[in-house]
Parts: sequence; structure tokens; C-alpha cells
Amino acid sequence: MAKAFAVTEAIKSLAEAESRLNLRRSEDETFFTEWQTELPPVNDSEQTALDTLRRRLLYHRADGELLEGAVTLLVASPLLELAGFYDPPFKMKAEAAIAIAIDDGEEKLRGRIDVLILQNQLWVMVLESKKTTISTRSALPQALAYMMANPDLDKPRFGVLTNGDDVLFVKLLAQPMPQYALSRAFSIYTIASELRSAFQILKHFAQGITHSES
Repeated sequence: MAKAFAVTEAIKSLAEAESRLNLRRSEDETFFTEWQTELPPVNDSEQTALDTLRRRLLYHRADGELLEGAVTLLVASPLLELAGFYDPPFKMKAEAAIAIAIDDGEEKLRGRIDVLILQNQLWVMVLESKKTTISTRSALPQALAYMMANPDLDKPRFGVLTNGDDVLFVKLLAQPMPQYALSRAFSIYTIASELRSAFQILKHFAQGITHSES
């Protein structure tokens, strides 16, 4: 019987994630173009919502570091809602449990995902919210493990990592060889336009995924 390990305990570094999951980082600049291509425009109502989001973030952030729950409420959830991920055809599951078979099945990694967006059983968005004191990239090993649990091997998986200060996007493909790539980090706390750009990327993901399923 396979032994079960918590993802946060079994995979503590990027090197461990790459080794255990047989993953490699792509250096091909054409691998992850979705965050750099022409992005959808932001209308007036969306800009107003983004301004409100950032104003609230700055207000609460002024009192100190934000814990994970506050990051989800102030940043992650509003961005996902504004980008359309809480409406049809998407489905949302919070704190979704996952199990990942490793290599020959002798090990299983178990964990929970902060927010999981599904469409017809396709995992298209994984969100890892971290305290603002922790680097956004520190969530990458855990996020990669969660994204590899997607049973649909043919379609790309996109992830969003945020600590409330920064947003980082991830793309993962399982075939023909498991590989991933990262966007640059968007400093939504420091620069107002960075929040707008991060939202446009999320909106682009939502539109692209919807069109691919229609």
C-alpha cells in the first residue's frame, strides 16, 4: 500500500518538486506566451473595481503583514470574480483535497488547494495564497505538485501565486514531457498598473479556456 505524505512536508524545495514529479523548467520563450500576448482591454467598471481592490489592500496592509486568509479575501477572490472565474462555465471548489501518485506508486502526496477552479473536470486554475512575509516564489514547489494532479494530460494548466504584494503566473504541460514556465512577478502592492496587468492576464486565461471548450 502506498505511503501518504503531506505535500508541504514531502516537497519543500523546487529541486524536490522537479525530481519527484519528473518536471523541468522550460527555457523556451515561446512556451508561455499567454501572459505576454495582446491582452483584453479593461472597461470602466472593471477599472473601478480594481481601484477599490487596491485601495482596500493598501488600507489593510498599512497595519502590517497580511495573513493567508486576508490575502484571499482582499486580493485573490476579488480578482478571480472580476475575471469571470466564479461564473459559468467555471466551477469553484475551495480547499480541495488532492492525492498525487509518485513514480511507481509507492508514494502518494496529499494536500489541499486554497482555491481550485474547474471546468468540466478540467483543472484550469490553482491559487496558492501566502502570507505577505513569504516570497511568492516559495509557493511554487507546492503549486507544481497540485497542478500535476490534474488528470487531463493534453491541456495546459495555469496557476496563480500571490502573497498579496506580488502575483506570479505559472504554466504547466504534462505531455510530451512534463515542463513548466513562469511569468515575471507583478508588484500589485507597489505599482497600481501592475494590478491592472495581472487582472488582464487572468481575464485572458478565462476567455481562452472558455473558447477552447466551446
